[in-house]
Amino acid sequence: MNVVLELIQQYGLLIVFASVFLEQMGLPLPAYPTLLLAGVLIGNGQYSWAAMLLVALVAALLADSIWYRAGRKYGKRVMGKLCKISLSPDTCVRQTEALYLKFGPLALLVCKFIPGFASISSALAGSSGTPYWLFALMDGLGALLWSGSALWLGNLFSSAIDELMLTLVEMGKWGTGLVLLLLTAFIAVKWWDRQRFLKSLRMARISVQELHTLIASDAAPMILDTRAPHLIEDGWIPGAQFVTLEDVDQLTLDIDEDAPVILYCSCPNEVTAAKVAKKLIRRGYRNIRPLSGGIDAWRDAGFAITAAKDAHV
Repeated sequence: MNVVLELIQQYGLLIVFASVFLEQMGLPLPAYPTLLLAGVLIGNGQYSWAAMLLVALVAALLADSIWYRAGRKYGKRVMGKLCKISLSPDTCVRQTEALYLKFGPLALLVCKFIPGFASISSALAGSSGTPYWLFALMDGLGALLWSGSALWLGNLFSSAIDELMLTLVEMGKWGTGLVLLLLTAFIAVKWWDRQRFLKSLRMARISVQELHTLIASDAAPMILDTRAPHLIEDGWIPGAQFVTLEDVDQLTLDIDEDAPVILYCSCPNEVTAAKVAKKLIRRGYRNIRPLSGGIDAWRDAGFAITAAKDAHV
């Protein structure tokens, strides 16, 4: 533990940069505790406020700009890929979209305070066409607020944190083990929450090939597009009707309860479609199946997509 503390004291700026960069890239490694320790180093006179804030700002902007460029190049599909590598529940995509759509680039001021949201909000800013200068301005201010609050708190409670660090040093290898145990427990809890969430939505899926065959048959199923309205602009499966998770309770289906109903979305693991399916099953509809891979799998398979411009012709 003493070696760890010496490394933090000697390479504080580098450690802060790496910690912030890796978290903003989506890894489940919380940077806030590192920034708190950096605040203690500022209080001890080992580093300046300007140096720590600058390093945290550059690290955050660099990582966020990578996701911004990915969103600009690959569109909204990059958010699904991002959420797959995150340990946050898959609802993070919908929640971040809702926050960004409501407040626009101003949402970047607070996204870093919400675990798992920063990288997704950056990709969403790129995919939604936010100008880079505006993104960089709002994201930079958000990074300063986020890192500055941690540094300030670390400085404010430097005495208490110093005592805690000294206690860990006195514990020797047991102190190091305790820190590693807490970090492992944090990652394990996040992983367990995600697995439990996915298990609650587990049900039989239908493949895009099976759906394509059904559509070509005389007994074409009812297809429900459960994406948010702004995502529909990218196109939809021919014949699909639209329903959001919030409106499904008011939805009336003019079909037999045993008739096939296929639902799809654009989120990882078909989360939104599975949630809608659960609600419909509780209302008595028995033949409900989410589309495996969602709209992305349908598009990747080369099947027809109805574009918004074609629908208005």
